[in-house]
Amino acid sequence: MTSKIHFHKMHGSGNDYIYVNTMKHTIVDPEEKAKRWSEYHTGIGSDGLVLIGKSDKADFSMRIFNADGSEAMMCGNATRCIGKYVYEQGLTTKTTLLLDTLSGIKTLKLHIDNNRVKSVTVDMGTPEVDDKSTAVKAANDTYEGTIASMGNPHFVIIVDDIQKIDLETVGPLIENNPLFPDRTNVEFAEIKDKNNVRMRVWERGSGITMACGTGACATLAVCAAKGKTGRETNIIMDGGILSVLWDEDNRIRMTGEAVNVFEGYIDDP
Repeated sequence: MTSKIHFHKMHGSGNDYIYVNTMKHTIVDPEEKAKRWSEYHTGIGSDGLVLIGKSDKADFSMRIFNADGSEAMMCGNATRCIGKYVYEQGLTTKTTLLLDTLSGIKTLKLHIDNNRVKSVTVDMGTPEVDDKSTAVKAANDTYEGTIASMGNPHFVIIVDDIQKIDLETVGPLIENNPLFPDRTNVEFAEIKDKNNVRMRVWERGSGITMACGTGACATLAVCAAKGKTGRETNIIMDGGILSVLWDEDNRIRMTGEAVNVFEGYIDDP
Protein backbone atom coordinates (compact mmCIF):
# COMPACT_ATOMS: atom_id res chain seq x y z
CA MET A 1 0.00 0.00 0.00
CA THR A 2 1.32 3.42 -0.96
CA SER A 3 1.88 5.89 1.87
CA LYS A 4 2.43 9.61 1.63
CA ILE A 5 5.55 11.13 3.16
CA HIS A 6 5.42 14.74 4.30
CA PHE A 7 8.60 16.60 3.36
CA HIS A 8 10.11 20.08 3.37
CA LYS A 9 12.41 21.34 0.64
CA MET A 10 14.94 23.69 2.26
CA HIS A 11 18.22 25.29 1.32
CA GLY A 12 21.20 26.91 2.97
CA SER A 13 22.99 29.24 0.54
CA GLY A 14 21.50 27.25 -2.34
CA ASN A 15 22.59 23.85 -1.00
CA ASP A 16 19.14 22.21 -1.16
CA TYR A 17 17.92 19.05 0.52
CA ILE A 18 14.68 17.19 1.20
CA TYR A 19 13.92 17.09 4.93
CA VAL A 20 11.78 14.37 6.54
CA ASN A 21 10.83 14.03 10.20
CA THR A 22 11.43 10.35 11.02
CA MET A 23 9.65 10.82 14.33
CA LYS A 24 6.52 10.87 12.15
CA HIS A 25 7.57 8.81 9.15
CA THR A 26 9.59 5.61 8.98
CA ILE A 27 11.90 5.79 5.97
CA VAL A 28 12.91 2.37 4.63
CA ASP A 29 15.91 2.20 2.28
CA PRO A 30 16.87 5.89 2.50
CA GLU A 31 19.73 5.34 0.03
CA GLU A 32 17.28 4.44 -2.74
CA LYS A 33 14.86 7.22 -1.81
CA ALA A 34 17.66 9.80 -1.80
CA LYS A 35 18.49 8.88 -5.38
CA ARG A 36 14.89 8.73 -6.59
CA TRP A 37 13.55 11.80 -4.79
CA SER A 38 16.60 13.93 -5.64
CA GLU A 39 16.02 13.62 -9.40
CA TYR A 40 14.97 17.02 -10.74
CA HIS A 41 12.81 15.79 -13.62
CA THR A 42 11.12 12.81 -12.00
CA GLY A 43 11.39 13.53 -8.28
CA ILE A 44 11.43 16.52 -5.94
CA GLY A 45 14.89 17.62 -6.99
CA SER A 46 17.67 18.23 -4.48
CA ASP A 47 21.27 17.62 -3.46
CA GLY A 48 20.07 14.77 -1.23
CA LEU A 49 17.85 13.60 1.62
CA VAL A 50 18.10 14.62 5.28
CA LEU A 51 16.40 12.59 8.01
CA ILE A 52 15.63 14.31 11.32
CA GLY A 53 15.22 11.98 14.29
CA LYS A 54 15.53 11.40 18.00
CA SER A 55 18.81 11.05 19.85
CA ASP A 56 19.68 9.68 23.27
CA LYS A 57 22.63 12.12 23.57
CA ALA A 58 21.41 15.31 21.86
CA ASP A 59 18.20 17.21 21.16
CA PHE A 60 17.85 15.71 17.67
CA SER A 61 19.78 13.54 15.23
CA MET A 62 20.62 13.96 11.57
CA ARG A 63 21.31 11.44 8.83
CA ILE A 64 22.14 12.77 5.39
CA PHE A 65 22.19 10.91 2.08
CA ASN A 66 23.71 12.42 -1.05
CA ALA A 67 21.94 12.49 -4.39
CA ASP A 68 23.81 9.33 -5.41
CA GLY A 69 22.52 7.45 -2.33
CA SER A 70 25.78 7.48 -0.38
CA GLU A 71 25.58 8.51 3.27
CA ALA A 72 27.47 11.65 4.27
CA MET A 73 29.00 12.25 7.68
CA MET A 74 28.14 15.92 7.97
CA CYS A 75 26.67 18.91 6.16
CA GLY A 76 26.90 22.39 7.62
CA ASN A 77 24.13 23.82 5.45
CA ALA A 78 21.80 20.98 6.43
CA THR A 79 22.45 21.50 10.14
CA ARG A 80 21.31 25.11 9.86
CA CYS A 81 18.13 24.07 8.06
CA ILE A 82 17.42 21.47 10.74
CA GLY A 83 17.66 24.20 13.36
CA LYS A 84 15.06 26.24 11.47
CA TYR A 85 12.85 23.19 10.89
CA VAL A 86 12.63 21.95 14.47
CA TYR A 87 12.05 25.45 15.88
CA GLU A 88 9.46 26.61 13.38
CA GLN A 89 7.64 23.27 13.40
CA GLY A 90 7.24 23.54 17.16
CA LEU A 91 9.47 20.56 17.98
CA THR A 92 11.49 22.71 20.39
CA THR A 93 11.49 26.14 21.99
CA LYS A 94 15.26 26.11 22.53
CA THR A 95 17.46 28.57 20.68
CA THR A 96 20.62 26.60 21.43
CA LEU A 97 20.44 23.00 20.26
CA LEU A 98 22.62 19.91 20.20
CA LEU A 99 22.51 17.87 16.98
CA ASP A 100 23.78 14.30 16.77
CA THR A 101 25.64 13.66 13.48
CA LEU A 102 27.99 10.98 12.18
CA SER A 103 30.87 13.39 12.78
CA GLY A 104 29.87 14.12 16.37
CA ILE A 105 27.59 16.40 18.35
CA LYS A 106 27.19 19.87 16.83
CA THR A 107 25.94 22.95 18.70
CA LEU A 108 23.48 25.20 16.88
CA LYS A 109 22.69 28.78 17.90
CA LEU A 110 19.44 30.00 16.37
CA HIS A 111 19.05 33.71 15.61
CA ILE A 112 15.34 34.53 15.91
CA ASP A 113 13.38 37.46 14.49
CA ASN A 114 9.57 37.61 14.95
CA ASN A 115 9.48 33.91 15.88
CA ARG A 116 11.30 32.94 12.69
CA VAL A 117 14.83 31.59 12.37
CA LYS A 118 16.70 34.07 10.18
CA SER A 119 20.15 32.53 10.49
CA VAL A 120 22.00 29.86 12.43
CA THR A 121 25.52 29.66 13.83
CA VAL A 122 26.96 26.16 13.97
CA ASP A 123 29.97 25.07 16.02
CA MET A 124 31.61 22.90 13.37
CA GLY A 125 34.38 21.61 15.62
CA THR A 126 38.14 21.62 15.25
CA PRO A 127 39.60 21.49 11.73
CA GLU A 128 42.44 19.25 10.68
CA VAL A 129 44.74 20.75 8.05
CA ASP A 130 47.68 18.95 6.46
CA ASP A 131 50.87 20.96 6.83
CA LYS A 132 52.06 20.12 3.34
CA SER A 133 50.68 20.51 -0.17
CA THR A 134 49.61 17.53 -2.25
CA ALA A 135 49.72 17.31 -6.05
CA VAL A 136 46.85 15.62 -7.89
CA LYS A 137 46.66 15.07 -11.64
CA ALA A 138 43.33 15.58 -13.41
CA ALA A 139 42.50 16.18 -17.08
CA ASN A 140 46.13 16.69 -18.13
CA ASP A 141 46.74 19.26 -15.39
CA THR A 142 48.30 19.05 -11.95
CA TYR A 143 46.56 20.71 -9.02
CA GLU A 144 48.41 21.61 -5.83
CA GLY A 145 46.01 21.45 -2.91
CA THR A 146 45.74 20.86 0.81
CA ILE A 147 44.01 17.94 2.49
CA ALA A 148 41.72 19.01 5.32
CA SER A 149 38.96 17.53 7.46
CA MET A 150 35.87 18.94 9.12
CA GLY A 151 34.77 15.47 10.19
CA ASN A 152 34.57 14.67 6.47
CA PRO A 153 37.31 14.84 3.82
CA HIS A 154 38.19 17.92 1.76
CA PHE A 155 40.83 18.87 -0.78
CA VAL A 156 41.23 22.66 -1.00
CA ILE A 157 42.96 24.18 -4.02
CA ILE A 158 43.84 27.88 -4.02
CA VAL A 159 43.79 29.35 -7.53
CA ASP A 160 44.37 32.75 -9.12
CA ASP A 161 41.20 32.73 -11.25
CA ILE A 162 38.33 30.46 -10.28
CA GLN A 163 36.49 31.20 -13.53
CA LYS A 164 39.13 29.27 -15.45
CA ILE A 165 38.37 26.04 -13.58
CA ASP A 166 36.29 23.46 -15.45
CA LEU A 167 34.75 22.12 -12.26
CA GLU A 168 32.43 19.69 -14.02
CA THR A 169 35.43 17.95 -15.60
CA VAL A 170 38.10 18.05 -12.89
CA GLY A 171 35.78 17.74 -9.87
CA PRO A 172 34.88 14.07 -10.30
CA LEU A 173 38.44 13.17 -11.32
CA ILE A 174 39.86 14.59 -8.10
CA GLU A 175 37.00 13.23 -5.98
CA ASN A 176 37.74 9.70 -7.19
CA ASN A 177 41.53 9.94 -7.31
CA PRO A 178 43.20 6.86 -5.72
CA LEU A 179 44.84 9.24 -3.24
CA PHE A 180 41.39 9.49 -1.60
CA PRO A 181 40.18 5.91 -0.95
CA ASP A 182 36.92 7.21 0.57
CA ARG A 183 36.60 9.92 -2.11
CA THR A 184 36.76 13.58 -1.18
CA ASN A 185 34.98 16.91 -1.46
CA VAL A 186 36.84 19.30 -3.74
CA GLU A 187 37.02 23.08 -3.19
CA PHE A 188 38.58 25.67 -5.47
CA ALA A 189 39.26 28.97 -3.71
CA GLU A 190 40.23 32.38 -5.08
CA ILE A 191 41.48 34.88 -2.49
CA LYS A 192 39.78 38.23 -3.04
CA ASP A 193 41.29 39.85 0.04
CA LYS A 194 42.00 39.00 3.68
CA ASN A 195 38.27 38.98 4.48
CA ASN A 196 36.71 37.49 1.35
CA VAL A 197 37.27 34.22 -0.51
CA ARG A 198 35.40 33.08 -3.62
CA MET A 199 34.86 29.32 -3.49
CA ARG A 200 33.29 26.69 -5.75
CA VAL A 201 32.73 23.10 -4.71
CA TRP A 202 32.39 19.62 -6.12
CA GLU A 203 30.72 17.64 -3.35
CA ARG A 204 31.47 13.99 -2.80
CA GLY A 205 28.39 12.07 -3.90
CA SER A 206 26.43 15.10 -5.15
CA GLY A 207 28.61 16.84 -7.74
CA ILE A 208 28.51 20.60 -8.24
CA THR A 209 26.43 22.26 -5.55
CA MET A 210 25.59 25.89 -4.87
CA ALA A 211 27.27 25.78 -1.48
CA CYS A 212 28.94 23.47 1.04
CA GLY A 213 29.11 24.36 4.73
CA THR A 214 31.90 22.00 5.68
CA GLY A 215 33.69 22.99 2.48
CA ALA A 216 33.50 26.65 3.44
CA CYS A 217 34.95 25.83 6.86
CA ALA A 218 37.73 23.69 5.39
CA THR A 219 38.53 26.47 2.91
CA LEU A 220 38.80 29.09 5.66
CA ALA A 221 41.00 26.78 7.73
CA VAL A 222 43.39 26.15 4.83
CA CYS A 223 43.53 29.80 3.75
CA ALA A 224 44.09 31.03 7.31
CA ALA A 225 46.68 28.33 8.05
CA LYS A 226 48.62 29.45 4.99
CA GLY A 227 48.38 33.10 6.00
CA LYS A 228 46.27 34.00 2.97
CA THR A 229 43.36 35.34 5.05
CA GLY A 230 42.46 36.24 8.59
CA ARG A 231 40.69 33.79 10.88
CA GLU A 232 37.29 35.34 10.19
CA THR A 233 36.34 35.42 6.54
CA ASN A 234 33.36 35.54 4.21
CA ILE A 235 33.24 32.50 1.95
CA ILE A 236 31.42 33.54 -1.23
CA MET A 237 29.81 30.60 -3.04
CA ASP A 238 27.49 30.24 -6.01
CA GLY A 239 24.44 30.19 -3.70
CA GLY A 240 25.40 32.84 -1.18
CA ILE A 241 27.83 33.90 1.52
CA LEU A 242 28.78 32.14 4.73
CA SER A 243 30.58 33.90 7.56
CA VAL A 244 33.24 31.58 9.00
CA LEU A 245 35.23 32.18 12.18
CA TRP A 246 38.16 30.11 13.45
CA ASP A 247 38.09 31.16 17.08
CA GLU A 248 40.67 31.26 19.86
CA ASP A 249 39.48 27.87 21.12
CA ASN A 250 40.53 26.36 17.77
CA ARG A 251 36.94 25.75 16.75
CA ILE A 252 35.25 26.77 13.53
CA ARG A 253 31.94 28.62 13.78
CA MET A 254 29.85 29.07 10.66
CA THR A 255 26.90 31.46 10.30
CA GLY A 256 24.44 31.59 7.43
CA GLU A 257 20.84 31.59 6.35
CA ALA A 258 18.34 28.73 6.35
CA VAL A 259 15.39 28.95 3.95
CA ASN A 260 12.22 26.91 3.64
CA VAL A 261 11.37 26.64 -0.07
CA PHE A 262 8.19 24.55 -0.02
CA GLU A 263 6.58 21.52 1.59
CA GLY A 264 4.43 18.73 0.28
CA TYR A 265 3.80 15.02 0.11
CA ILE A 266 5.47 12.35 -1.98
CA ASP A 267 4.24 8.81 -2.59
CA ASP A 268 6.23 6.06 -0.90
CA PRO A 269 5.21 2.82 -2.63
